[in-house]
Amino acid sequence: MALLMNNISSIPSSPLLTVNENLRLRSRVLVRSLSRGDPVTVPPPELVRTNEVCFVNKDVGVACCDDGGKDKGQNGPTGLEPLWDDGYGTQSLGDYIDIAMSMLKSDGGPPRWFCPVACGKPLNDSPVLLYIPGMDGTGAGLVVHEKALGKVFHVQCLNIPSWDRTPLEGLIQIVEDNVMIEHALSGNKPIYMLGESFGGALALAVAARNPTIDLVLILANPATSYERSPLHPLVAFMRTLPDQCYGTFPYITSFLLGDFIKMAMVNNKMDGTNQSPPLVQLMRRIIRHLPLYSALTKIIPKDTLKWRIDLLESTAAYANSRLHAVTAQVLVLASGKDNLIPSKNEAQRLSGVLKHCQMRVYEENGHTILMETGVNVLSAIKTTHMYRRSSKHDILNDFLPPSITDFKTTPMDNWWYRLSMGAAMFSTMADGKIVRGLAGIPDEGPVLLVGNHMLWGFEAFPFVLQFLREKKVVLHALTHPETFAYNVEDEYLMIPYTDILKLFGAVPVSARNLFRLLSRKSYILLYPGGAREAFHRKGEACKLFWPDKQEFVRMAVKFGATIVPFGVVGEDDISELMIDYDEMKINPLLNRMVNELNKGRKNVRKEMGGEISKQKLHFPIFLPKLPGRLYYMFGKPIRTKGKENMVHDKAYLEELYLQIKCNVENNMAYLLNKREEDPYRGFVERLMWVRDHGSLDQIPSFEP
Repeated sequence: MALLMNNISSIPSSPLLTVNENLRLRSRVLVRSLSRGDPVTVPPPELVRTNEVCFVNKDVGVACCDDGGKDKGQNGPTGLEPLWDDGYGTQSLGDYIDIAMSMLKSDGGPPRWFCPVACGKPLNDSPVLLYIPGMDGTGAGLVVHEKALGKVFHVQCLNIPSWDRTPLEGLIQIVEDNVMIEHALSGNKPIYMLGESFGGALALAVAARNPTIDLVLILANPATSYERSPLHPLVAFMRTLPDQCYGTFPYITSFLLGDFIKMAMVNNKMDGTNQSPPLVQLMRRIIRHLPLYSALTKIIPKDTLKWRIDLLESTAAYANSRLHAVTAQVLVLASGKDNLIPSKNEAQRLSGVLKHCQMRVYEENGHTILMETGVNVLSAIKTTHMYRRSSKHDILNDFLPPSITDFKTTPMDNWWYRLSMGAAMFSTMADGKIVRGLAGIPDEGPVLLVGNHMLWGFEAFPFVLQFLREKKVVLHALTHPETFAYNVEDEYLMIPYTDILKLFGAVPVSARNLFRLLSRKSYILLYPGGAREAFHRKGEACKLFWPDKQEFVRMAVKFGATIVPFGVVGEDDISELMIDYDEMKINPLLNRMVNELNKGRKNVRKEMGGEISKQKLHFPIFLPKLPGRLYYMFGKPIRTKGKENMVHDKAYLEELYLQIKCNVENNMAYLLNKREEDPYRGFVERLMWVRDHGSLDQIPSFEP
């Protein structure tokens, strides 16, 4: 990492700056809020080093350290555990103000890079992420996301001091120099640039000038739409505002800057869940944060604001004129209620103009999107498959397990969803005893769970989450490859669904992916019936449509995997199928819609013939019912360890395949019979129980 400065002695002596002795050795300066802790001061320049050689390149204003050939990145953790603590919500607006105010002491220096202390030590082999700030220039705008991003990136933040008047060409050069340094050090890794507002336009400008470097841009409400901003009359008003009245300007424009309520909702014990803080608590937080607006006049004095508005205008024009040259991957995070610039429309424009651009729209957020609740930058990077450690994304090597925030904010962990589904899970111990919960599932992989699909695959979400909740393991669901291939006009419907699948480890089904997952000793979810079973016809609930050939058994035996057959019932308790595929075919309008949906899509089992090949994708029309309950039965584990030598024994494989299929059918029959004994099968009964006992995890069911 590089620290930009005129010379080492220009580092300001601030209680919020400290030397980084643990992170990437080329990083020397960190910043953190110590408002509640002991002050830490920067040591003299001669101590700003460890055992490595330090040097200063005065021509480009870069100071960095070389570790003498030591393989950097090998001192950090090697992986993340499922439900890892991403620290989301532990820092917020107040911490941003603390950090920004600590950087106001003038050292007369130019823009410089720093690494926040909160980022901690990233995983081994993590790529670099350069944060380019918005109009405030502090570099502290990433404060809400620092801990999460710091786990998987070497984070560097650009600080543009309020007194600095570096022109556009100079700022581009500063960012470009750092990109070149990182590219020279790790040419096989992508370099990430996270640009907010003005920083987004600057990141695009740098990317346009460096089309041959592997860059990934994350643009948060990029200011390339400044020309269409409703801000221009206010800018004119600000220029004529007397200096003594400038202190009121942040309050006058507060409704434009962002959603203050959403900013206040960050940094509370309930943030990162599907609950909102109590109204009284929220109001207290808003009142406590209101005076912080006065600090903005110190962070951005009037003369500085004038300069930066002119700088913003020229940066937006520069970037827009060169969008055709951008070859980088781009992810635009846009707010639906941005009152400063038309961010949502701009995201749509950029996704059409740029070669490799995706977007995620947060309809209820304002301009300060990175400071508001409901936005998780790392989750957005993961769900778009943009996190990678090499030149190409690898769906397994680059997979990051869901964090505790990912888990708590998914709609499927919402109390109403869990109560509606009422998922009751039973498993079978090695001695054949049936118990409530997942105790019968082996604690060591590879484990292959094989079972039946319900309509639309409703059953998958509850038990994928339950495996995380109870077993603390990621259950990789092998999913139809076309699930992630949707048309642009279907994005609004499909993105929320596919993002959840990708976030929790779903992988396109293929022999190669199954092979790789088994070799990693993973927990794998497989539906042999595939789309034919998930989109079944009327009267086909709980009916299996499995291929004649044992597609997966041979590979499971090869790796000595434990196979767990399972059955799921309850579709008839939560929905009623109104129009199935056969009825769609005889309706001209619906038949045309089905044909349009399948145009250009591949049928992965077309060559198999029979029922299993009839996998034409469609959306069966159903009506929801007052929810009954879903029941899961995991049968006795079938261990193949020690039988790897039978991988070519066709008779054994056929017998094992039929045993698995028979066990799945028996599990379904068992549940259909036993659910009649469940006093809490109905939604109302469960609701009353939760009212009296308060827990969603312990709702009783039948005795196994």
